[in-house]
Order: sequence, then structure tokens, then C-alpha cells
Amino acid sequence: MNAPLASPGFIRSVTLLRERVTSFDAYPFSLPAVRNLETLPLHPAVTFIVGENGSGKSTLVEAVAVAAGFNTEGGSRNFSFATRASHSELHRCLRLTRNHVRPRTGFFLRAESFFNVATEIERLDRIACSQPPLGDSYGGRPLHEQSHGESFIALLKNRFGPHGLYFLDEPEAALSPSRQMAALVRIHDLVRAGSQFVIATHSPILMAYPDATILAVGAHGLAPVRYEETEHHTLTRRFLNNPDGMLRELLKDDQGEPSRGKGAAG
Repeated sequence: MNAPLASPGFIRSVTLLRERVTSFDAYPFSLPAVRNLETLPLHPAVTFIVGENGSGKSTLVEAVAVAAGFNTEGGSRNFSFATRASHSELHRCLRLTRNHVRPRTGFFLRAESFFNVATEIERLDRIACSQPPLGDSYGGRPLHEQSHGESFIALLKNRFGPHGLYFLDEPEAALSPSRQMAALVRIHDLVRAGSQFVIATHSPILMAYPDATILAVGAHGLAPVRYEETEHHTLTRRFLNNPDGMLRELLKDDQGEPSRGKGAAG
């Protein structure tokens, strides 16, 4: 399946200004996703950055989002709140090559701090005199009155719009498999409406999006891979094709025998 490409690609590439880096032995420049980074081309529609925990994929997506003008804890460009200074200084060492076409809207979604974004929306609606309330842009129902997954889907359906620039950091964290598929459909609709996405993810469902660029973080930095070559696809497929065999291998004891739970009958 080929995804119809309507997005002009608001950001064409990201370059690490290596002359600004004091030490590649210090965080975050020591991370595999950053250490060997030079110029990183971005797909005009969807770019996935994948890798192990601690590889730096989320740190890189965060830095690109901040360099593009978004709040470090997430939200739109109009958000400027901060509950904890946890971001790195990587964004100060990045140069974004932009298209002449500018996005009409945008959002930075961080799964770990979306609670703070929802709280800020409620705070702004309490103090703002303008109408309609900001919360109406997110579906009208308070995000805190929804489950984590419901609020994510409400965000995608209501706040995300055409010709937008969107950074998503592990959006699957709150989504069931069926909701991940719903998110995939919404991403597709927005791509057809001229939007661009940069997504850090572990989800083999999301990264199956057709014709996307998948950049995998390895020991030597980022490299493009085919969907079928990702560890996420390979391991998930192996497990689903042979769960009993995989479990026997994973749960065997030091003597090579399958371990038994304490409550197992003899």
C-alpha cells in the first residue's frame, strides 16, 4: 500500500552542530542516537525513530521539537509552562532545515508528561476570559475525566488538524492495540491533509505505516531500516508464531528446565 503524500515536509532535515558540543562523553551527546549524528533527513510525511530504552530516541525527538518551537513538556507552541526542568540542552546544538511552507498548527505529545498538559489546559480555562474555552479544542470533555488512552485519542481527533507539524514520543504507551490502530488511521488522515509526523515508538503497529522512514538507533547511530528488519517486528512475529516455544526459552531455569510458578502443581 502506498500512502498518498500531501505533506510538503515542513522540516526537511536536522543537523547536529558538532562544533557546539563540549564533550561527546557527556549526556546527552554520549547517547547512541546523538553521538554520531551529523545530518538527519526527515520524511515529508512520517519519520519513525526506534531503538532500545536508553538509546536516546526520545531525547532526540524532544530536542527537535524544542528546536522547532514547542514546549519541553509538550503541548502547542503557545504552551510555556514547566513543572520540572528535565530536558537536555541538545536543542541548542541542532539546526533545522525548513521548507518554505510553514505549518498551520502543531503539537508535541509526550506520553510521560501529558498529564501536565491536561492540567495546564484546565488552569488556562479557569483564568482566561476569552471564549470558547481552550478545552473545547480537545473535544469539550475534560482530559482528566478520561482514561489516559481516551485522552490521547481525543487529542488526535480534536486538537490535531490539517497542515500540522506533530512530534509524538511513545504515543502507544497509553493505547491498547485497537486504539493504536485507530491512531494509525488518524495519522493517515492527517498525512493526506498535509501534515508531517516525527514519532519515537516501540509499537510495531504504528511503525507499519506505509512508505514511512524508519530510523533505528544502533551502536553506531541512526540508520534507515525496512519495517520487516526492525527488532520490534521480528521479535513480535517470532513470539506470536510460537508463544509456547518462546516462553519455554525465556522462562527456563539455570539448569535449562522450564521454571514453574510457586503455585504450580507437581
